[in-house]
Amino acid sequence: MELCLITRDKKRFLPLLLEADEQESMIDRYLERGELFVLFQEGEAAAVAVVTREAEGVYELKNLAVAEKLRRKGLGRGMVEALLARCKGRGVMLVGTGDSPATLGFYKACGFEFSHVEKDFFVINYDHPVMENGKRLTDMIYLRKTL
Repeated sequence: MELCLITRDKKRFLPLLLEADEQESMIDRYLERGELFVLFQEGEAAAVAVVTREAEGVYELKNLAVAEKLRRKGLGRGMVEALLARCKGRGVMLVGTGDSPATLGFYKACGFEFSHVEKDFFVINYDHPVMENGKRLTDMIYLRKTL
């Protein structure tokens, strides 16, 4: 496996990015200003992640997706660990997600702790109801980890 920083033609990974953020216009808000990391396995994109710098010492993991056939094999956790190591000592890493027990549990297992809530984020920013595991997402839950 090989983790690569992608600097050009980032949209070629859109199908995988859409696995974590289902609205392309939302991805467009952060993709070009963020750093796109792709984990390749046997020449194929196995996982993607986008990290943005939001302020001095504040980074945000905006998108993390693993190819469906490769999920639950540790690739997501490996991506998070690699990104945290890359930013070590630089401040804090935020991650925003919906109120989904599985996703929140994943990030908490990676060492993130609750930070704050942005009320009605999914209602205001998405042009359709965002559903996860049969539940409509409304608020963005932010978690943080000191780097």
